[in-house]
This record gives sequence, C-alpha cells and structure tokens, in this order.
Amino acid sequence: MAMAGLYRRVLPSPPAIDFASSEGKQLFIEAIQSGTMEGFYKLISYFQTQSEPAYCGLATLSMVLNALAIDPGRKWKGPWRWFDETMLDCCEPLEKVKADGISFGKLVCLAYCAGAKVDAFRTNQSTIEEFRKYVMACSTSDDCHVISSYHRGTFKQTGTGHFSPIGGYHAGRDMALILDVARFKYPPHWVPLPLLWEAMNNIDETTGHRRGFMLISRPQRAPALLYTLSCKHESWVSTAKYLMDDVPVLLRSDNVKDIDKVLNVVFTSLPSNFGEFIKWVAEVRRQEDGDQNLSQEEKGRLAFKAEVLNQVQKVDLFKHVTKYLSSANSCCTKLPFSGHKDNLPDIAASVCCQGAEFLAGKYVSSNGFCFKETCVKCFKANGDRPITVVSGTVVNGNSEQGVDVLVPSFPTKVGCCGSGSNCTRMHPAVDDVLTALLLALPIDTWSGIKDEKLLQEMYRLVSTENLPTLLQEEVLHLRGQFLVLKRCQVNKVDDELAAPLL
Repeated sequence: MAMAGLYRRVLPSPPAIDFASSEGKQLFIEAIQSGTMEGFYKLISYFQTQSEPAYCGLATLSMVLNALAIDPGRKWKGPWRWFDETMLDCCEPLEKVKADGISFGKLVCLAYCAGAKVDAFRTNQSTIEEFRKYVMACSTSDDCHVISSYHRGTFKQTGTGHFSPIGGYHAGRDMALILDVARFKYPPHWVPLPLLWEAMNNIDETTGHRRGFMLISRPQRAPALLYTLSCKHESWVSTAKYLMDDVPVLLRSDNVKDIDKVLNVVFTSLPSNFGEFIKWVAEVRRQEDGDQNLSQEEKGRLAFKAEVLNQVQKVDLFKHVTKYLSSANSCCTKLPFSGHKDNLPDIAASVCCQGAEFLAGKYVSSNGFCFKETCVKCFKANGDRPITVVSGTVVNGNSEQGVDVLVPSFPTKVGCCGSGSNCTRMHPAVDDVLTALLLALPIDTWSGIKDEKLLQEMYRLVSTENLPTLLQEEVLHLRGQFLVLKRCQVNKVDDELAAPLL
C-alpha cells in the first residue's frame, strides 16, 4: 500500500518551544545577552537538512566539522573541499547507514577518522551536572560543539533515536537549543535540559547501550595528508583481522630471525582482497594533483604531500621494505596489491615485467620477474615536446636488467628528472604504502617476536619518537584509525568510546 505524502510535523509544545515563535525569539535574545549563544553563529552558518531519513548522524557530523573549519583534504564537487554526508563512510558503508542509521559509537569513530578531537560520554558515564557544564562551555565558545544522541519520544515527537547538534543554552530557564537536522520534520526548538538528559538516558535497542553526547573540537594537528584507512569495501574486515590478530601470532614462530623474515611473514600471507584495502590507504586524489591549474593553496598541499613521501622514503624501515620487495623472495605478482591503475609508474612497472619476459623468450606471463623500482624521466630535444620515458629495474632470481618504456604522449605534467638524476615520486608506490602501513600498526603487533635482539630492532624501526613531525602525525593518525577499526571489527566501538591509546 502506498504511503501518503507528509509535509512536516506539528512540533509538540510543550515540552519544546519553536525557535521562531515569540517565546523562542525571546529566549534567543536573552541567551545572547548572557553570552551563551557564541557557538550558535558558526553552526547556523552550516546548518543543513539530512539528505536521507536515516542520515541524521552524518548530517549532524558534517555540519559540525564544517563549522569547525576542519579541511577534509579531498574534493566534494568541482574544486571545493567540503564535508558532505557522502564523504563520511570510513567506519560504516553508506548503504548500511541509509538502511539502518548509525550507532553512537560509530559516529564517534567517524568524527575521529574525519580528523576531529572527540570526547564522548554515555549517560551512565557522566552526570546531568557535567552535561550542563559541557553545554555551557561549548555555548560560550565557537571552538567546540555538542552533538546529542536522544530518543524523540521523550519530547512527544514521532520517531525514535536521533542525532542533532546543540546550538545554544539559556541559563535562566535551563534550556538547550536543538538544531534539528531533520528540518523537513521539525524546526529548531528549545527543550528543558533535564528533559534532554532524560531523552539521552535511554537504551538504544540496537546496541544495548545508553545514548549520550559527544564534544567535537578541532585537533591540535591537521588530519592526515596522504594516508587514511577506510571500510568502503568489505575487505577491510578480513584485512584488519589479519594485520592486528593474525600477524602477531605468525610472528611467534621460532623461524623469525631477521627483518626480512618479519616482512616475509607479514606480506606473503596477506588476504587475497588486500588490494581493495590498500587502495584506500594511499588515497592521494591524483585527479586533483595532476591539474596544471593549481591554486597556491593546492600547490601548498601538494608540497606537503611530497614532503611526507620524502620523509617516508628516508626512514630505515623503508630501506628494508624496498630491499625485500626487490629480493628473489618477493615478486610483484605474489603481493595481493593491485597498485593504482592510473599511476604511470605502476603501469610501467607491469609493462617492464612483461617486456623482460618477452626479451627472455617467455611469451606467457611468468612469476619469475618483478620490478625493483621505476623512475619517470622527461627529455627535451630541440624545443620539441618532452618525451616521457619510464625506466625500470626488473629482477629475475639473482639477476637484474634495466628496461626503458617510451611513452608516446602524456597529457599532464609528471614529476620529471633528467638523465642520471634522482627521481622524486609525487604519489605513493608499493614500498611507500607498505612502509607507512607497518609504521602505523599497533606497537604490540611485534611483541610476539621471540628473538630479543630482533624485537628491539623492530621496535626501533617502527618507533615514532624520532620521526619528522609531518610523518609522525601521519603515522599516529593512521594508528588511531587502526585501533578504532579494531573496535569496529570486534563490535567494541560502542563499548569503548575513549580516544585510542597510541
């Protein structure tokens, strides 16, 4: 049976007071005069309506992130970087959120992964007095905002669980202003703070936990520049399990005697769908960076990305990873890593392998060849258009041979270097990504190594203490995401709301 169309709902009043009513306006004026509407202005500037019936959590979070001016680091539409509901999918696939909504714990996960500082509390982890203090603090500042998770029934409204930001506070009447993101249903409205606490002090039947509130603020450091973890593809579950559960067990073997063996243990048993996960670890948006009409701001971002890559390539662990990938024990065909299909060096690496097989008289693909490194070079002759050449070193057992691939034309500018000079890679290659991944794994991943000397050497290689600041922040952000995803994997994200201990 078709459902009749609905145009808004009448706001039950009392207990709520419509923001646009005479009484609501008076409350607003009085709250401004008492200084408890400072957070309102930023929030109202980015007030949005949820685009799906179950997107209240995503709409609320994107609104708050934009109000805090946190740069998502990737484009929304056209040249604009902007948080949108569709970009908040690192902890729960959008289709699942669209069907079922999102839990309190996973919204905390999303806020953290988006680069915000998050302090979250269920009602059984706080008190109404503390809640009032937090609401007051955020209402007198525009540096933090409160997101409330509550049950609509307490306010005699239709529906069940809901998320919305708190836009202000009236101290004299002890009332909070809810900027309801379901604007198609109810307008912004004032509610008694004790009643809001009661609405939050309600058990979510899906998780079995009480609802609550979270304080969202800007972090001391910027969100990650190059690397991020995501569960856009379902493979993240098996990958996260392997890296955080299986690898520590595998490393307890008595056969693990040196760094190469450690890398061999980690890399040779990777899940077959690891490539889907890796694509999102190195999410650098090459479509943006390849544009020749970059603004000064975008050029600055690109320079930061290049510097992070440069720092990755200077750590000792990178040298071990590169050596391992070029050894006879490791071939590109053995790693379940698809690389980037639109990345010229990665394409060329595959061509180099095929070319080496052809020159060796092997016309059928063989697992005996793998690339050691690739380098993009540009040559100019007599003022003609540049000629792009990709040079690669291909390994076959103990022998190596150089292969050059001539690219007839290349429409966008690549990182070029002259003959005989060192190349600067502008995008992560396999060794870059795997190095960052190893650095980001929780430190107890390596604790099962029995050889004490090797264990200490591994701790030294993955230590963040002596890393350059940019890379250190990148690695710690990744490590935090790993720990949050770990909670998601074991359904603990709704049990443990505190920021991950790095």
